Amino acid sequence: MQTQSDKTRSPQPILRKPRKTDGSAIWDLVRACKPLDENSMYCNLIQADHFRDTCVVAELDGEVVGWISGHMIPNEDAFFVWQVAVSPKARGLGLGRKMLTHLINRDECAEAETLKTTITEDNDASWALFRSFARNIGGDLSDEPHYHEEDHFGGQHDTEHMVTITLPAEDDLAKAA
Repeated sequence: MQTQSDKTRSPQPILRKPRKTDGSAIWDLVRACKPLDENSMYCNLIQADHFRDTCVVAELDGEVVGWISGHMIPNEDAFFVWQVAVSPKARGLGLGRKMLTHLINRDECAEAETLKTTITEDNDASWALFRSFARNIGGDLSDEPHYHEEDHFGGQHDTEHMVTITLPAEDDLAKAA
């Protein structure tokens, strides 16, 4: 017998702009997605509130199961992805790529000619996600060391490589979605 709650469950996560009330759920999600760097709950609250137009949450059955924080880089035609988190409950759905595609198709990101992010050499999951995303949209991916372990992190964090993906024209982006 099917209950009312079974009827209302969504088989696919809903992608939407975050609300400031999502801050603590985003913080909990990031903390559950090791080895992601944790920010303060206040940082996630500010991202969800002040940067909501360039961030996305994925919600499944009322629970935040995905998060991407990002922003347009000042004085550049580039969208920067700060952090991607996908709950173990939502893995295997291609959710990371769907959220990235959702974001670059927003009006707020229409001026972006490239997507940029930083990834450490050993973060296989992130490399796989961004390579898959680049292939899916027909973009070229390049990388180079950017934030160095010694120069920028005082030896406390591995070197971050700046990954740059060229974004196709708007008409081609719509096809990739």
